[in-house]
Amino acid sequence: MGGFAEAVLERVHAARTALSAALAAEDAYEVAVAQDELDDALRVARRHGIDVDSAAKAGER
Repeated sequence: MGGFAEAVLERVHAARTALSAALAAEDAYEVAVAQDELDDALRVARRHGIDVDSAAKAGER
């Protein structure tokens, strides 16, 4: 996997982690920020044909 794809997958992983933490903390502002970041990271992944679901299942993030 190329460096760009790895960076995108790491961004998605970090955004998912941040969203989970914000939800657990019940922080509405941080949930909104984290959700926006996740949406953007997933949009970039889709635009470049990076399958984040397969990568997550394979343990690559």
